[in-house]
Amino acid sequence: MFDFDLALRFGAAIGLGLLLGLERERKRDAELLFGGVRTFALIALLGAVGAFLQRELDQDWLVLTAFVAVSALVIVSYATTAARGEVGITTEITALLAFIAGALCGWDKVGVASVTAVVCLLLLTLKDFLHRLAQRVEIEDVEATLQFAVISVIILPLLPNQNFGPLPVDVINPYKIWLMVVLIAGLNFLGYVLVKILGNEHGFLVTGILGGLVSSTAVTLSFSQRSRSEPAMSSAFVLAIVVAWTIMFLRVVVMVGLVNNALGGGLAVALGGMAMAGLIVSLWLWRRSRSHETGVVATGANPFELSEGRCCTNNQS
Repeated sequence: MFDFDLALRFGAAIGLGLLLGLERERKRDAELLFGGVRTFALIALLGAVGAFLQRELDQDWLVLTAFVAVSALVIVSYATTAARGEVGITTEITALLAFIAGALCGWDKVGVASVTAVVCLLLLTLKDFLHRLAQRVEIEDVEATLQFAVISVIILPLLPNQNFGPLPVDVINPYKIWLMVVLIAGLNFLGYVLVKILGNEHGFLVTGILGGLVSSTAVTLSFSQRSRSEPAMSSAFVLAIVVAWTIMFLRVVVMVGLVNNALGGGLAVALGGMAMAGLIVSLWLWRRSRSHETGVVATGANPFELSEGRCCTNNQS
């Protein structure tokens, strides 16, 4: 009797293997590869068949044996290419992931297999972009990421999620208080990452958007001070400030909504109206000040604090 569900699982394994193989096939002319589109599809199918037989025959060693065999071929391939000067191991690791994705399909975990393959494919496709991003990373960026990881992943789970204090003012909840710190720091960190990805030099419109994510107050102070010495650029400075505060209104709604949906919905009406007014004014100012001038958002060493003196500069192109 034809098993339609099994056919779908095997088909999914082959399809995921084909996707990974197609991406690797693109590099065949430039690199000495472990395998192409057919090889990866067969590896994924081998994983699916092994997982299926493991379930049907109740033999746990089948998948492990097949994985060891594929791993041996991968090791031989890497040794061969390394001897020829190709020290990269990306293709070999992708082959192992193709086998695991196929095995997950055989175990009826098609969703997990699909996510695994798509994430792998995304990383492979974004190779050039990730390499350019890595060249921009400095020690301050690593420290910033560690700071955010510490406050969000290490400290937050350790705090008690209960109220302290005498009745009826038992409103001090360490977990919720620190959660707010994480939310604010997370939005600031997002702006910091965007500056690193997009680069420092932007038009005043983008400067206001990124500055609003990092610190709208810092953008306001910096451009206000500069407007004294550069009065001719006042319109552009106003544009950046209005955009920054427009983003701030939206940021407040998002933060409140994450904590309290009902309160966020109420604020969305009032602050949304302010943001809409700011957007209309920003569009009008942008049409007036559109030119070749650019602004620069400098993140500094600390993504959670945008230094007043280092926020924005101007270049004439």
